[in-house]
Amino acid sequence: MERIKVKYFTDQIDKLAYIDGKSDWIDLRAAESIDMKAGEYRLIPLGVGMELPRGYEAHVVPRSSTFKNYGIIQTNHQGVIDSSYCGDSDQWFMPAYALRDTHIEINDRICQFRIVENQPTLVFEEVETLANQNRGGIGSTGKK
Repeated sequence: MERIKVKYFTDQIDKLAYIDGKSDWIDLRAAESIDMKAGEYRLIPLGVGMELPRGYEAHVVPRSSTFKNYGIIQTNHQGVIDSSYCGDSDQWFMPAYALRDTHIEINDRICQFRIVENQPTLVFEEVETLANQNRGGIGSTGKK
């Protein structure tokens, strides 16, 4: 089991915790109350910073209810925080764009993260053909 050092930038948000065995993703919360107008962009502070082990990174994505509840989308769609972002002032943020006027209260769960191992070093080998059946399309259906 890996141990992760966490620094909290506020005492007004709940501490990080798994949600009763439902998932291995962990919710992140707004570290301040925020009002956003439709069309506005903001970096929403999440109130935490972490020292990830070397060879690991955090993937940060919106919760499934974030758009429905707040009308915001995460502008980078998935944030990747690598282990070098680990200083005392390296607070995590969610880059958000509001599609409607909205209010986010401090401690509201707005995104989630998981920590994963970095991709191994890959070597790309150019070939003339791939040894798999031609499905004749795109996606899982094979239809265009």
